[in-house]
Amino acid sequence: MRKVLLAALVAAFAAFIGHRFLKLKGLVKQTKKEFHSVLFCTEYGAEDITILKDGLAFLSTGLKYPGLPSFSDDPGKMYILDLLHPKPTPVQLQIKGELDLSSFNPHGISVYTDETDGSVYLFVVNHPQHKSQVEIFRFVTEDTLVHLKTITHHLLHSVNDIVAVGVESFYATNDHYFINTALNSLTAILGMPLCNVVYYSPEEVRVAADGIMSSNGINISPDKRYIYVSDIIDHEINVFERQEGEQLVYIKSVAVGSLCDNIEVDHKTGDIWLGCHPNAMKLSTFDLKDPPGSEVIQIKNIHSEQPVVSREYVDNGHVLMASSVAAPYEGKLLIGSVFHKALCCDLK
Repeated sequence: MRKVLLAALVAAFAAFIGHRFLKLKGLVKQTKKEFHSVLFCTEYGAEDITILKDGLAFLSTGLKYPGLPSFSDDPGKMYILDLLHPKPTPVQLQIKGELDLSSFNPHGISVYTDETDGSVYLFVVNHPQHKSQVEIFRFVTEDTLVHLKTITHHLLHSVNDIVAVGVESFYATNDHYFINTALNSLTAILGMPLCNVVYYSPEEVRVAADGIMSSNGINISPDKRYIYVSDIIDHEINVFERQEGEQLVYIKSVAVGSLCDNIEVDHKTGDIWLGCHPNAMKLSTFDLKDPPGSEVIQIKNIHSEQPVVSREYVDNGHVLMASSVAAPYEGKLLIGSVFHKALCCDLK
């Protein structure tokens, strides 16, 4: 009897591990929608992209992240792109201030416009020496950022992405719990939801939501009422409602069937756009002959009982490798990647 029970336990554990492995591996999609598109060289990727209402897009490039390919030892850079220009071209942003640019390693980004005076603030997750901190800049001219402040805190220990909700306040995702890579891999395999979302303001810093497998991208609804968080391992978007005191209350999760990275929100329709990884294993075991693919997923009516999840773009990696973000604007779609290039598509 003991042998039967032991065999059943081993079989159940093997099935569980197999299920977790498949979730980590992701689904390999074969379909692909065709768009008229233009590739931009942005010096080793455009891991995150966010667009102002006037069509100015900010791009973070040159990310160096443990376990992922990197093709340059140069520090990261920020770019700006005018989508209203007849021929949009990325322009490198000049950074002024006391920030150490030799170790600049930008990851997730967010913009905040101060409605009192129209000032635009850019928040950038930075990993100098693979640490985590948040840089706040003010966008002052068409090609210049002025560094205002560096934010560090023990709760902001493994920051992936950020969404600004004030001149100095934001929500940020921690994508790992441990510093040790082996322990993080074990928690992913065992399905231990240890990651969280942290709220930061000059007055307080605290965990706003937890129990997430791997909190990755984060963004906010056009009415500022809801926060969206992508769980890249569980292949779903978590919806939270902001309440008094910046408390986040879990509302629902929407499955997307892919490893969802950064989140962008159409400021007019409220539609969710996701840069995704069809097969995560190809990221960690990079092979140029069989590169990691790209996938873009759109969610319409996310707050309804039946959200519409659709695959809007898929590529096997021969056009664009390792898509991480998809940002819509007035019939155009910017698709960024972790370490490759950026793609500008005409949706109409």
